[in-house]
Amino acid sequence: MEIAIWSDYVCPFCYIGKRRMERALQETGFAQQATIQLKSYQLDASTPEVVTESVYESLARKYGTSIEQAKAMSANVVEQAKTENLHYNMEDAKPANTARAHRLVKWADTQGKGNELGEELLNAYFIEAKNINDVDVLADLAVATGLDREGALEVLESNKFFPEVQIDQTEASQIGVRGVPFFVLNNKYAISGAQPIEVFKEALQKVAEEEGIKPTLQTIGGQGATCDGDVCDV
Repeated sequence: MEIAIWSDYVCPFCYIGKRRMERALQETGFAQQATIQLKSYQLDASTPEVVTESVYESLARKYGTSIEQAKAMSANVVEQAKTENLHYNMEDAKPANTARAHRLVKWADTQGKGNELGEELLNAYFIEAKNINDVDVLADLAVATGLDREGALEVLESNKFFPEVQIDQTEASQIGVRGVPFFVLNNKYAISGAQPIEVFKEALQKVAEEEGIKPTLQTIGGQGATCDGDVCDV
């Protein structure tokens, strides 16, 4: 089954939703039968290249509230993240323009590393509070994913893969995406937001039933002694 995920790397619910989908795939036994593709969605393309204000200051300005109210707004998200074993560092995080990050993931996709780099970006931003608009930070994340640093820098210091990002965002508009995360299963079923894991499981099982997909058996207790033909492990 094919799963497309529209998300942004500064969206706190995107990391939570991604984790819930991954956990649902594991618990239903469909992880090996699923292909996940990350789709680009920029929440705020107007975010400056250099940002000095904190996430709390940004939220307070956006919603016309105090810093303390902004922190209270974020507290619920932080607690939800903990349920997926994600420990957000919102105190040190700063808003970031994610255009470069999305272009870099599109390049990583051409080498089969897009999903891995997407995970690195989410971890870098929410857990490590890194600036994921910084060229050196992005190049380091590419290397950590097993990609070539020079190749990454070539993409980051140009406008390469901008059209691919635009295609994703146009598609999102066409199918009515108004917020992220947004999941589309087999181009047929949509899940909007970081829903409870039961919602993801139900959708996966529905697709599997329609497509005749069987879950992969999960081995309990590790590998014991076996015989294979005339050979037995001793």
